[in-house]
Amino acid sequence: MVPRPVPHTAVRIINPMRTLSCLVIAVALVVGCSPAGSSPATSPGGSSAPTSASVPSPAPSESAASPSGTLTIYSTVTQATVEALVAAYEAAYPDVDVEVFRAPSGEVAARIAAEQREGRVRADVLWLTDPLSMQAYDADGLLGDYTPPDAAAIDPADRSDRYWATRLLNMVIVAGSEVTPAPADWSDLADAAYADAIVLPDPAFAGSAFGVLGYLALDPAYGFDYYQRLRDNGAVQVQAPDEVTTGVAEGRFKAGATLDFSARAAAAKGSPVRLVWPSSGAITIYSPIALVETSENRTAATAFIDSVLSTAGQEAVAASGWQPARADVKGGPAVEGTQIRPDWDAAYGRQSELLEEYQSIFGG
Repeated sequence: MVPRPVPHTAVRIINPMRTLSCLVIAVALVVGCSPAGSSPATSPGGSSAPTSASVPSPAPSESAASPSGTLTIYSTVTQATVEALVAAYEAAYPDVDVEVFRAPSGEVAARIAAEQREGRVRADVLWLTDPLSMQAYDADGLLGDYTPPDAAAIDPADRSDRYWATRLLNMVIVAGSEVTPAPADWSDLADAAYADAIVLPDPAFAGSAFGVLGYLALDPAYGFDYYQRLRDNGAVQVQAPDEVTTGVAEGRFKAGATLDFSARAAAAKGSPVRLVWPSSGAITIYSPIALVETSENRTAATAFIDSVLSTAGQEAVAASGWQPARADVKGGPAVEGTQIRPDWDAAYGRQSELLEEYQSIFGG
């Protein structure tokens, strides 16, 4: 049986070790900014976000006048970002105790699958890394009907009727500072010049990597032939984007696919890496949030969603190091070039198929 989050009087982020097999992950998938734990190598879909010294508190939600009780959130979002938004929420709603289960996308998926078998998912809110994971839950009837007051501020390409973008993740190329020439675009990673020197994150572990799979596998210019060329050229798979960045920084690889967030953080700390914004565009993935249909505290849950999507909430997202989902909110990392997006509609319903074909090339 999967344990429930431990009750507490202050927010607690639970970060389990990865103990699940790829078979469980594939069945539950759904995957997904940024790896469990606060260390760079274990934050789902990304890195450990910088902590903001001062996080604005969103105004109380009109849709949830007096939230109280316990709010349970399942999330794959970086710990510092979750903590910042939860702190702002608790400042606005001191009568709510927030419990967070935060883990890599595969582990969150496995917990949800186990609870579904037991009869009810215990979370009130899902805050995930990629829309492919969230869409699978929507198709299963797991998500509740709710429209936040600020939903219209989110680009229609970054929302559905039941889930909405909270931040944007840009997958880019990270290269060693001494690598000349560095790969300039995604196609270059399969070039013989980088034989046995390219590293990729695992789409069964990190939602951001799964979003990249959703783009490259379905683009006629790439497809699974591209992944086969990468493998034949000696490309190596690791779990998370941060591990890609670390491998390049240590000189074990010349380049790889990672988050711009991760590459910037490493370079700022003096690591010998550089961010390469692909000439055809960074693959941009939105990190969605949604109400769980079986929530036992809808008032607190909808108030949290409202607070994350509010202007103040989006400013807090930017302050924690991510590009906010709302274009009218400034801040966050610089966008250094074109942003290209997966055809989410084409990928929906094919999550397991895409992952299985990928794993037939790179293994589970």
